[in-house]
Amino acid sequence: MVDADPLPDPLLCVDIGNSRTVVGLVRDGEVIEHWSVQTDERRTSDEWGLLVDGLLQRTEVELAPVGVALCSTVPSVLHEWRTMLAAYFPDCPHVVVEPGIRTGIPVLMDNPREVGTDRIVNALAAARLYDGPVIVVAFGTATTFDVVNGSGQYVGGAIAPGVEISLEALGRRGAQLRKIELRRPRSVIAKNTVEALQSGVLFGYASQVDGIVTRMAAELDVPLAALDVVATGSLAPLVLEECATITDHRPLLTLLGLELVFERNT
Repeated sequence: MVDADPLPDPLLCVDIGNSRTVVGLVRDGEVIEHWSVQTDERRTSDEWGLLVDGLLQRTEVELAPVGVALCSTVPSVLHEWRTMLAAYFPDCPHVVVEPGIRTGIPVLMDNPREVGTDRIVNALAAARLYDGPVIVVAFGTATTFDVVNGSGQYVGGAIAPGVEISLEALGRRGAQLRKIELRRPRSVIAKNTVEALQSGVLFGYASQVDGIVTRMAAELDVPLAALDVVATGSLAPLVLEECATITDHRPLLTLLGLELVFERNT
């Protein structure tokens, strides 16, 4: 009996967002392990190193990352990660998505450097996974819409306040309003204040997504039925079932895009 060839070591992919950091192990387009931790700007490089080391030790088999790919929307946290990688992963090649890094997707923007690296990575992954035009809707601290045309080019998008930010702002400015659990209310026409807030947030955001996607499809001159609309981000499950235009859910889309960037740059 011939032993099967061992699987190659995975890539450590890191998506540092404003509220959460997603750490995952990716191999050949498949996320084999992933974790979500709070993005804390006070965390030092050593704390990040110990945290990542502890996560890697929780895997069922011993895995040594073949490299590291990361993107970040928080400059202060990115600085600590650079220091951590040099100290804790000195022998691993690493790629930080930033201006000058080859992504393989043309960015047709007035100033491509202004576009968040996570948005470019999401668009890259979507362009590889889907044929034809695609819109990525990322539900995070902000709700972002990123558009890839039929030629595989990133042509722009939109940014709206995130679900949690809007709810927190409403609670601060409304004297008789309070923090609530984000969940589906019994009906759109609510019978109490808590469910009224839930209705406004949940169905309001679903309508916002459907409205913006419909307008984007019209500008692309593409029938809505022929357009792939992909939801990602930690808050996507809150409104996913209420959005008529969402066609797919890829919660770890950014990690898949990071693997593609790493392959192109190493």
